[in-house]
Amino acid sequence: MRSPDAAPSDERKVPDDDAFVRRAMTLADQAGAAGDVPIGAVLVVDGRTFEARNEKELRSDPTAHAELLAIRAAAEALGRWRIGGSLYVTKEPCPMCAGAIAAARIERLVYGCRDPKGGAAGSVIDILGSAAVNHRVEVIDGVLAEETGAQLRAFFANKRR
Repeated sequence: MRSPDAAPSDERKVPDDDAFVRRAMTLADQAGAAGDVPIGAVLVVDGRTFEARNEKELRSDPTAHAELLAIRAAAEALGRWRIGGSLYVTKEPCPMCAGAIAAARIERLVYGCRDPKGGAAGSVIDILGSAAVNHRVEVIDGVLAEETGAQLRAFFANKRR
């Protein structure tokens, strides 16, 4: 399990990581404006980009997380369930999404802030690092963590008002 105080793994980052997380933040803003928790995802596979945002409230669907919607869009467009590629998300995936990431054979997961209540990619639990999972995903955490965390905190502060 990764240390909760660890900085982003800069040596494993690639030049476009920040840009794709920023794009995911734009999608997250759209989710927040629609009343959903502001989480966005960008999946890049073979030069193609698949984007999604949380739509649980919009669809009345507990599985309509940004990660799952991006993975579903890619699977449909590519005509395969072994997706590969890099997934960029504003917040650490939950257990459901982490399982889907492994099942879809995503190669890299790059995310912004950690989820101290339900993160499943290294903070609370580490599904993607578990020896019981048959696919290894490279995880780069903490990319634009301060900004993605601020985005979520602002959303919940406004909800409480």
